[in-house]
Amino acid sequence: MDLNQLILETRTIRRFEQKSIDSKILREMIENARISPSAANAQPLRYVVVSKKDLVEKIQPLVHWAAALPKELGTPKIGEQPVAFVTVSKIQNANSFSDIDVGLSTQNIILTARSHGIGACIMASIDREKIKSILGIAEDLRIVIALGYPAHESHIVEVDKSREKPLNYFLDDQKNYFVPKRSFDEICRMEVD
Repeated sequence: MDLNQLILETRTIRRFEQKSIDSKILREMIENARISPSAANAQPLRYVVVSKKDLVEKIQPLVHWAAALPKELGTPKIGEQPVAFVTVSKIQNANSFSDIDVGLSTQNIILTARSHGIGACIMASIDREKIKSILGIAEDLRIVIALGYPAHESHIVEVDKSREKPLNYFLDDQKNYFVPKRSFDEICRMEVD
C-alpha cells in the first residue's frame, strides 16, 4: 500500500473485533514512535503498551469516547471494546515543543497500526490520575491510544453545510462512521510556479 492510501485509510475506529494483536506488531508501533522526529532531539516521551486483558478492562471505563455522539452510540459495548491501549507521556520538565513530539509519535503509531489492518482511536478525554495509578506511570500522561482490528468502517465525506454541525462526524444505520473534511481549496492557498 502506498503512503497516500495508508493515510486515507487511517481513520478513527471506535468498535473493535475481539482479536488480540501480536506483540511484535505492538513493539513495531513503539519502535516507529521512538524514532520519530523530536524537537532538539530531546526525546521526552515515554510509552506503556497494555494488552493484558485484565488491565485493558480496568482502563476501558477511564477513557471517554466520541464526544460528538450520544454515549450509547459512541462508546463501544462489551464485545466491541479495544484489545490494547498505548499511553503516551512526557517526562517532567519536557521542553515547550514536546506536545509536537506527542503528535508526531502518535501519528507513527496509528499509521503503523493501520499498515497491519489495526484501527486506533486517540483519546485525550481520559481519567489521567486513575490510569497513571493502575499502570504506575510517573510521567505527565498526555493521551491514550485504543487499538484493535476494526469492527466498522470509517469514511471521509465532504462537508455538508446544511447540517446543523457540519464538521461533526456521524453514523449510518450500520454504525459506520462518516467524517466530514474541509476541501483542499478551503484550507490551502497554493503560491507555486
